[in-house]
Amino acid sequence: MKRKRRDVDLQTFEQQDLEPLQDDESSDMEEEEEDDGNKTSGKKSNVMEKKRKVDVRVTGTLKLSRRELYKPPTSEELNQLKETENLFHSSLLRMQIEELLKEVELKEKKRKAIDAFLHEVNDLLNKIPTTEQVNITDQSWLPKDVKVPFLQVPYNVKGKFQYLPPSSTKVIGSYLLGTCIKPQINVDVAVIMPAEILQTKDNFNQRYLRKRALYLVHIAHHLSKNKIFGSVKFGYFNSNHLKPILYLSPQGKDEKLVTVRLHPCAPASFFKLTRFHPSRNNIRVSWFLDQEDAEGGNNDPPTPHYNNSILIDLVMEQHLNFLFNIATDFPGMKDGIEIVKVWLLQREFNKGYGSFNGFLASMLVAYLLSKRKLNKMMSGYQVLRNVLQFLAVTDLSQNGISLFQGTDDSAPSLADFHQAFEVVFVDPSGFVNLCAEMTASKYKQIQYEAQKSMEILDNKTVDGFEMLLMTRKHFIQTFDHVFFLKNLVKLQEGCKKMKLLNELIDHGGNYIVTILPRLLSLLTHGLGERVHLLSHSLIQTSEWPIDADPPKHKDSKHLSFGLLLNPRISMNILEKGPAANTPKAAEFREFWGENSELRRFQDGSICEAVLWKGGNISHCRRIPEQIIKYLLHRHMDLPNSTVCYAGDLLDTLFKVDKGSAGFEERSINVVKSYDDLSRKLWNLNGLPLNVTAVQGTHPVFRYTDVFPPEPVKPDYSYYKRDKENKCLLPSEDKPCPVYLPALKVICHMEGSGKWPQNKDAIQRIKAAFHIRLGHLLDQQHELTCQPSATHVDVYKDGFVFRIQVAYHREPLILKEMQTPDGMLKYRDTEESFQLEWETVHLPYLTSTLHGLQQQHSAYSGTCRLAKRWINAQLLSAEVGEECIDLLAAYLFTQPAPYSPLASPQTGFLRFLNLLSTFDWKINPLIVNLNGEIKDTEYAEIKNNFSAARVQLPVMFIATPNERKTSIWTKRRPSAPILQRLIELASQSLQILESQLLDPTDNHDLKMVFRPPLEIYDVVIHLNPKHIPRYLEAVDKPKVTYCRGTLKRNAAVKFLKLPVVDYDPVQRYLHELKSAFVEFALFFYDAHGGNLIGVLWKPQAFAPQPFKTSHVNARMLETRENGLQSIPNVEAIIEDFEILGAGLVKSIEARTEKWKI
Repeated sequence: MKRKRRDVDLQTFEQQDLEPLQDDESSDMEEEEEDDGNKTSGKKSNVMEKKRKVDVRVTGTLKLSRRELYKPPTSEELNQLKETENLFHSSLLRMQIEELLKEVELKEKKRKAIDAFLHEVNDLLNKIPTTEQVNITDQSWLPKDVKVPFLQVPYNVKGKFQYLPPSSTKVIGSYLLGTCIKPQINVDVAVIMPAEILQTKDNFNQRYLRKRALYLVHIAHHLSKNKIFGSVKFGYFNSNHLKPILYLSPQGKDEKLVTVRLHPCAPASFFKLTRFHPSRNNIRVSWFLDQEDAEGGNNDPPTPHYNNSILIDLVMEQHLNFLFNIATDFPGMKDGIEIVKVWLLQREFNKGYGSFNGFLASMLVAYLLSKRKLNKMMSGYQVLRNVLQFLAVTDLSQNGISLFQGTDDSAPSLADFHQAFEVVFVDPSGFVNLCAEMTASKYKQIQYEAQKSMEILDNKTVDGFEMLLMTRKHFIQTFDHVFFLKNLVKLQEGCKKMKLLNELIDHGGNYIVTILPRLLSLLTHGLGERVHLLSHSLIQTSEWPIDADPPKHKDSKHLSFGLLLNPRISMNILEKGPAANTPKAAEFREFWGENSELRRFQDGSICEAVLWKGGNISHCRRIPEQIIKYLLHRHMDLPNSTVCYAGDLLDTLFKVDKGSAGFEERSINVVKSYDDLSRKLWNLNGLPLNVTAVQGTHPVFRYTDVFPPEPVKPDYSYYKRDKENKCLLPSEDKPCPVYLPALKVICHMEGSGKWPQNKDAIQRIKAAFHIRLGHLLDQQHELTCQPSATHVDVYKDGFVFRIQVAYHREPLILKEMQTPDGMLKYRDTEESFQLEWETVHLPYLTSTLHGLQQQHSAYSGTCRLAKRWINAQLLSAEVGEECIDLLAAYLFTQPAPYSPLASPQTGFLRFLNLLSTFDWKINPLIVNLNGEIKDTEYAEIKNNFSAARVQLPVMFIATPNERKTSIWTKRRPSAPILQRLIELASQSLQILESQLLDPTDNHDLKMVFRPPLEIYDVVIHLNPKHIPRYLEAVDKPKVTYCRGTLKRNAAVKFLKLPVVDYDPVQRYLHELKSAFVEFALFFYDAHGGNLIGVLWKPQAFAPQPFKTSHVNARMLETRENGLQSIPNVEAIIEDFEILGAGLVKSIEARTEKWKI
């Protein structure tokens, strides 16, 4: 059966006449439509009831006979099952796509309402009165309440204009093909201007385009008076300032139902298409420069973009006929185009100047069918796969494609198109380039996204439907670094320096789109292999009221650019060029200017080279910024002030003082010292048992410590000395000494039959080992050591390493339990769990994440930003460090739908997105470290999770070693804390993205790192004098304190161990939680926080019967039920102050927040 053709011509709406097509699907899904709420859901339920009555097989409520139940499947059912197995990975994906199509397709009731509105528009257009014929420049007849939606520069142009009623008014675009999608429906209407108002030379000097604009003005003036329209606005078609259109929306509740867009067009046969050959000129240079002899032009340059903009109006009917014929007997085409549109929307490709809109997607599907890469039996999902596959492997910037199948010798060749345009896709007429406005960089991004999408579809471990069609890929999260060009009027100077007058004329004076391809080409060449991809956001111009002047080019706020970095090369400080005295060397010097110099390399060669500034790793991350600013200034005269680079703006959070090294260097210094200590432990002489393994467990060993420790040289005069224990103690009358963490190292000893099998005896043996280790390290390597029963502290290179001896069978011995009948059983205990955590799980995790950092240099920075943010929200004690490290690791092991991370800042944005959007209730987070979890094992993990969900933690993280139990989140976070994290992450992400995407203002990026205090009942303010990590605070303190350390280059012989792991605030918090755990929760930022937030537990304030065993921090009160005990809030707050005497500065009791 052939598909019935829909109504086309508004004047003959009942006759189903085929009409032209030109579609801009750029805004098909840009804004969400407001549904009818409960009415819609009610309708859906009614529809479902009908479906149940019609087809009882779906619900299975009908009792079938044994014969019917076991009858063989039909051929249709077999084909569907085979297709599902081969293409969808699972029947779930097929059902998801079917449901998506139901959601985005236009319902029949709304289609009828739109048809009625279109009838009204048609009637009104035919009633608009005519005007007298005047010169185009004589615009005195124009109404004062409507401005011409065209930048008339230069103003003088020949030609006459008169408004006559349209010769026909035709619906065009996806609405007729049935491929328009919600939430916003746009219906494009071609208003065919009568041939009488056009002249044969209107193709020259913007005459046709200006008549088009004047025609719109007269229409807008009359339609705006009618009450059926809720809004009447002007806008640019595809944000092309040469092609204004009119936007009409209905009045009342249907205002958001549909937007009708009027396109004034010339009759298809009025101009010969050969006039608009890409090599022809239709704008005279003398006219554009407002000089005499505007009719000359034998030597004028070609104007391919101007020609293409007029051609589009002339071939609409041919486009529609072509698409309609293609769609006949091809039901999968409609579904496929709709799915492709959703894919484009989620990647922000579908709207703006040079976009890949829905019309282009429709033509591409038609091309694939014409080349037999599709067949009419394919489903919508198969269409999607083939479109993505074609985009992934086809570079239209190098090898264009064409739908032209004629033999017209006057039609331009693909070579002609490639000479005029960056991306080439020729329409069926052979004259129009459908990708004329697209830059090569934007197409490269589309190609890259298609490649990644194909990888996702072929990856059975990820939800392809969710990744491709339900996840919005925001510009700021897609790229590693982004930068902006502001004050765009400066680009005019760049056009002059690069001598782009011809291109400027071709684009009608739009210097932004003129210089953009050259700018991208320049930066692509300069950045070279440092980037995998350089692209830009699409230029978008919003609609404006008809009584306002059209937006000027300088009104554009900024241009946005994104870089996908190559982490192995992007931070190289040296750019090696060609060998000296070669032709390429001269080109290199010309490109890089004074930055180019001759250098001799280790292999003896003498080459041109460019050296960039890079004192540490953090500075090296900014080398792309240096390159971009230098090239734009050298080749385009753009000052550095016009470039706003947002690549590492959050690094300021980690700057403690000017003289300190970068955090990467500090971590490396610690690891180097640890590696040396490890070798010394392996080679110790005199131990009764050999060392089998040395494993660090502190976060610094996996490069995820927020503030890696710096070497400390204590000033002995600052401390008290404990002669008995030969150690230093803090002085009471001085500020708290510097914080020096103990870096835990697990030292595994070999197994032996001499190890005891009693846990107390094992502890004594380990204590003896600690003493022996300390003695041998002191004797053989002159290291200061302080042994104890549980560990030995070793002072080396300014760091303190806390070595803890481990015996591999000890956890098993701790699990042993003897039953009354003498049977030996093994059961997990708190003690065995803690020991196994410290000696087995944590060392393995640290070594694995250390390896992940070696593969992905941005991992450590992402972790540090994530931890700093969680700590800044006063939740440092509520979420484990290992949990945060694994959340960050997930972003690198499973980056879909994004590319692998190469920037900590982008990693932090994706971390916030993961926290706020992941469904923790029904899904486990599977972190596939080292790829040890096979594809087939994912389903098993998810099934085990679903079966035991009630007993599992609220945040479940599965790793290769822990697939059924989430040991990293077993105790924390709790459900309320997780909910709080999700809310904070969602709000922080929204604020931070808006700040990073707005370069016009100096935003305070630290805003999201300041905790909201409104929720707390009591706030305890601390004395910064006794906060040892005060310099790590988000807002750097104005006053600093001496912390008892010497300069790094001070010569001193260390005889005593410094004060280790001493933080008075943490001790105070421990006492508060021990004493008042039943009454309140306490929250603190471990990195220099100067306050503690207190939240009362609601259940603690419920009156309870008096018991002598339950009187702690309570007072008695006589009530109806007798003597009741309630919390003594005043006494509790007083105890807060007493416990923190000297540390507590003040207590803010927010009595309005709570009451008994």
